[in-house]
Amino acid sequence: MKLIIHGGFFSESSTNLETKKAKQDALAEIVTLGHQYLKNHTALETVVYTVALLEDNELFNAGIGSQIQSDGKVRLSAALMDGKTEKFSGVINVEDVRHPVELSLKLMDYDDRVLSGAGAQNFARKNGFDFFNPITAQRQQEYQAKLNQQNNKGTVGCVALDKDGNIAAATSTGGKGFEIPCRVSDSATVAGNYANQFAGISCTGVGEDIVSGALAAKIVTRVTDGFSLKDAADKSFKELKAFDGFAGVVGITAGGEIYHCDSHPYMVWASFDVNLQVFS
Repeated sequence: MKLIIHGGFFSESSTNLETKKAKQDALAEIVTLGHQYLKNHTALETVVYTVALLEDNELFNAGIGSQIQSDGKVRLSAALMDGKTEKFSGVINVEDVRHPVELSLKLMDYDDRVLSGAGAQNFARKNGFDFFNPITAQRQQEYQAKLNQQNNKGTVGCVALDKDGNIAAATSTGGKGFEIPCRVSDSATVAGNYANQFAGISCTGVGEDIVSGALAAKIVTRVTDGFSLKDAADKSFKELKAFDGFAGVVGITAGGEIYHCDSHPYMVWASFDVNLQVFS
């Protein structure tokens, strides 16, 4: 049983050491809780549980504390993929929902498994997801001041390998801040979140770069074709250099290989294999 999570990027020039440590401490706690949960649950259940914990922590750009778009609204995107069934589900630009990753799980049982905007919100209300405003006081202040958000590139994500050898991946984001309303990120696409029976990947970074590189699906496909996870990721990241792609990934293979890499420092992440690891 293995678990790896990420909390997106932060800029060392604009983020103090106290904030960095707070993020690392939060990741350590969440990955430990997730690994404990994994002992008695499937990989699919675990990635939803773990990403929901990340969505509930305002240190990260997902769920509570998400970035505000240029029209003053928060729109959330999340996705889920079950490596066993190879089913993908997700929501794009949904408003007023606390846990978009849980809404993605609800969609897994439907034929129409990726919903956006008002359709996603209506589906949420019909399925018992109550109104929730994810804007924190800090995010509102940042929006009012129109701060430069270019150093706040990030999402949250989780990849899990359960005791039966099944893999699942989940990713959630609050966007990049001040973007054109309803801009679509990578998180609810197979570029940003992908899993099959061989490997699972969750991405963070600049969504447009991740989509251009088809990153998550490309890495998993290469593992499926016989690459190690490290070699698959490293080769895929070399291909991002053609357009200076900004990205980070965490992943696990069915054989238990666990790996992370990023094109620009500093991605924060944590894993739990035999021991807890937290790094940035």
